[in-house]
Amino acid sequence: MDQLISIQVEGMTCSNCALSITKSLEKKGATNVSANAASGEVNFVIKDEENPTNYFEVIDSIGYAIKEEEHSTGKKDSFFDKHIWLVLSLLCTIPLLLHMFMPISLLHNAYFQFALASIVMFIGTLKLGVSAYHSIKNRIPNMDVLVMMGAYAAYIYSVIGSFFLPVVHHNYLFFETAASIISLVLLGNYIEYKTVKATTVAIDDLLKLQPPSALLILKDSIGKETIQEVESKFIRKDDIVLVNAGAAIPVDGQICFGAGLIDEKMISGESAPVYKINGDEVIGGTILLDGPVKIRATKVGKQSVLQSIIKMIREAQAVKPPLQKLADKISIVFVPVVLAIALVTFAGTYFYVHNFTIAIMRSIAVLVISCPCAMGLATPAAIAVGLGRAARMGILVKGGDTLERLKTIKQLVFDKTGTITTGQMKIDSFHCDGILEVDFKNIVYHLEASSSHPIAKSILKQWTKEGAVTFVEINEWKGKGMEGKDDKGDIWKLGAAKWLYQETMPSGHDLYLTCNDVYRGAIKLIDELRNDAKETLQLLKQKGYTLILLSGDRKEKCEELAAQLPFDQVLFEHTPQMKSQFLKELNSKEPTAMVGDGINDAPALAMAEVGISLSDASHIAMQSAAIILSSNQLSSLPKAIALGTYTQQTIVQNLFWAMFYNVIAIPVAAFGYLEPTWGAGIMALSDVVLILNSLRLNYRKL
Repeated sequence: MDQLISIQVEGMTCSNCALSITKSLEKKGATNVSANAASGEVNFVIKDEENPTNYFEVIDSIGYAIKEEEHSTGKKDSFFDKHIWLVLSLLCTIPLLLHMFMPISLLHNAYFQFALASIVMFIGTLKLGVSAYHSIKNRIPNMDVLVMMGAYAAYIYSVIGSFFLPVVHHNYLFFETAASIISLVLLGNYIEYKTVKATTVAIDDLLKLQPPSALLILKDSIGKETIQEVESKFIRKDDIVLVNAGAAIPVDGQICFGAGLIDEKMISGESAPVYKINGDEVIGGTILLDGPVKIRATKVGKQSVLQSIIKMIREAQAVKPPLQKLADKISIVFVPVVLAIALVTFAGTYFYVHNFTIAIMRSIAVLVISCPCAMGLATPAAIAVGLGRAARMGILVKGGDTLERLKTIKQLVFDKTGTITTGQMKIDSFHCDGILEVDFKNIVYHLEASSSHPIAKSILKQWTKEGAVTFVEINEWKGKGMEGKDDKGDIWKLGAAKWLYQETMPSGHDLYLTCNDVYRGAIKLIDELRNDAKETLQLLKQKGYTLILLSGDRKEKCEELAAQLPFDQVLFEHTPQMKSQFLKELNSKEPTAMVGDGINDAPALAMAEVGISLSDASHIAMQSAAIILSSNQLSSLPKAIALGTYTQQTIVQNLFWAMFYNVIAIPVAAFGYLEPTWGAGIMALSDVVLILNSLRLNYRKL
């Protein structure tokens, strides 16, 4: 058995930090490591018999700290909280830069410059040097190695020029270069931190939905109720809370008193309020528009819908698509390569121009300008923004690579009942044989009460329980129907014609009931088309997708439905195994997405390149799907696909900019056309450019 470890890490302020943590944990033996610089969360898998503390020590050894706060959404590193080190560094650097423009004697004094530069170098060593040291110690050199080597080269060279040469000459003083490199990199890290946090706004918005307090109803020994305001996190399962009109519902639960309209758009994406009555389920974070109501808590803490959505988004942000894995591999070998280029630049320049100062400045410029931080940030930034926008649209995505895979889809396979149709089957007629009508209805009701299929839910809404039927055992046969054994030992079966139909039974019905394999009745149902199905499928057809209807329903029903819609292929009477096999064959030819909602769709959803489920689908279907349309609207599907396409385009643009920047900047610096100070500034700017390009995803028209 393996154990999944999920922790919050303090000080993981950029994608390069995340890469260092990932590689260090993998080197120790952890698998499936994902470090998310945006949220500060690190997940990894270790053997059940291993002690997680050993892996925590690895993280500590490379300069990061484990946070104990359970529900933190992101890091709050003291450096970025207080700003004091950044401000102090900038205040010391500005006078060093001003000496190039102002003839003030103090600014040109070597000892004054040395004092200011030393303060900045101390801050740089504290904030960047420790990271560089640990990365070298763990044989995973990062961008901080390049920065500190460049800064110290300029600093030491200036110290030698100031104190060890007979005559101080300004050509030997480059304190402003050393200080500006440190300050600009720290400023770039700060801007990156702030802009990366902007990409996680979806999680922050979701967390704000959870009200901080709740009105807990307490009962004394004689049943008298008192109301006490407590923090929402202290609510436990089966506690009863009071929610007044206009307030946010603090927990997932079931209404046990009252009724009212509930605004669920932030969770489901549905704009119209939903009327809930006694016994209905409610979701924490939604708004009660009128009331009051009393709610019995059913899911609290990490089990709640809100926390599950947040966990899903975090996990999705942490999953690395193939393009990001390629960028990580490039980043790892990039640092040693740059060091080699810097040495070659130094040697070549020195032997060509015979000037040590020019040679050292050019090699420093190469070290500073070539930091591959932007390369490591290219994919996570776009994925974080894409997932955030999807969440706000009521589209929940599992895995950051899902958005990338959406772009490859050429075929879309749809289930029928509950997907293309509403699943709200209306009972058109029914027939009994050798059984009373009331008994027929009761038996059907009790069998369907144990099913999660949309047809079962529809029947339960239309028929009520009028008598007691005792089943000692009930089983659901996927793709077939329900089977129950009553207290008399009789075996009742309710299901599709292909499972139960015999020649003595009336044809043209949808569900048949048998007792010990003897016909006892049948039900004919009418299914309604989703109001947005036709428009959605026509739009997908116009975009060039191949559309396939794959159902377990009868031939005549599928063909009747297909006559109204632009399907390229119609398949009917397919079992879950047949559906799964069909998806496997389709995927071997072209990437295929499957849209379904029932238990019988779960294997096919898992087999598809991208599985897509609706929000009112069965639990197992949602677990098998990579995308959940929480708005429960098919019209969200084209938007999800478009968002996947735009996210992929943004990733490619980011990677192109990051690689293009390095490829162009390194030779420019090597040939002396770029000063180290400008190199540090442009390096910091490159990260911001990628973030801003990623944030454009929030405004792209879908």
